[in-house]
Amino acid sequence: MDSEAIKSLITAAFPDASVSVELSGGHCDLVVVSTSFEGLRAVARQQRVYAPLTEVIASGALHAVNITAKTPAEVQA
Repeated sequence: MDSEAIKSLITAAFPDASVSVELSGGHCDLVVVSTSFEGLRAVARQQRVYAPLTEVIASGALHAVNITAKTPAEVQA
């Protein structure tokens, strides 16, 4: 799985999001900025980002995912 494929999965789930993906072997660092995170706690945000990656992780293509999920207002602050 490459970074563009992961970005496509996240963008499909969060169409308004800005998504950054960095891969290093089976490790993935994601930064997702979306208005859909407003009012959600950090754990709920991470669960929502993690959900579209479930099959990729289950297949073993990814085994470590670090997620940063913010709203546009949090990025601006």
